[in-house]
Amino acid sequence: MAITERNSIPGILVAGCGKLGGAIADILKESAQVYGLRRNPDKVPEGVEGIGADLTRPETLTGKLPENLHSVIYCLTPSSYDEQGYQDAYVNGLSNMLDALGDQPLKRLFFISSTSVYSQDDDTLVNETSPTSPARATGRQILAGEQTALNSQHPATVVRFSGIYGPSRGRFLEEVIEGRMNPVKQAPFSNRIHEDDAAATVVHLNNMALSGTPLDTCYLASDCEPARLDEVVNWVRHQVACAEPIADARQGGRAGSKRCDNQRLLQTGFTFRYPDFRAGYREMIDNR
Repeated sequence: MAITERNSIPGILVAGCGKLGGAIADILKESAQVYGLRRNPDKVPEGVEGIGADLTRPETLTGKLPENLHSVIYCLTPSSYDEQGYQDAYVNGLSNMLDALGDQPLKRLFFISSTSVYSQDDDTLVNETSPTSPARATGRQILAGEQTALNSQHPATVVRFSGIYGPSRGRFLEEVIEGRMNPVKQAPFSNRIHEDDAAATVVHLNNMALSGTPLDTCYLASDCEPARLDEVVNWVRHQVACAEPIADARQGGRAGSKRCDNQRLLQTGFTFRYPDFRAGYREMIDNR
């Protein structure tokens, strides 16, 4: 009886169990046997079984991956923010992991991606079917990683996150408060998702996969209100005392100007805890 019960518990590997991966693993551990893979396995959340390996060094994976996996969540962060760093994280590391998995069947492989695969800069609305032609080499490596996942032998789903923010990612809020952000009026559109909603998105989609509910091959995960950067900054300035902008304050974003459409995700029944920037930043300001 004990063996049967043990085998009925899904096995989930979070490959890249860092900030986002760790948050995902922390939720999933309540209903699954969760393995967290990272270079330092001692840093995985309590209750998650750590696996020490470096996905960019395939020899470190030998004999490390469990055999009872139902799903894999690939959530790697580049060790360097250049083209080689992105290729290692999103393409080479994924290929090495797929090789190490061998013929082990999965119900789903999730690849954590980014809306940087879009190059639109004309305020257009983008969704999962919009053209992807990244202007930057780093974006092209992320897109290559998506294709690696989708072309694998496993049923795969890509999750494209817009800018993740939250209590552990408070740089933007601090820049506004300290006067280091001063965008022009009619600034480009910005898109974001609270870190709690980002983790919950992956958990939600993984639960769907484990229950046998059909999934699309791609979901765009962003909150419900794209907003121009100057609108966000002005709102923050009205909520909390901020320093006057410094002479060389940053004036714009770094990701073009597009509006991310999350309708496909919402149609799965997912509900945002922080549906817009006001909800997320209001809580962060209150907790400062």
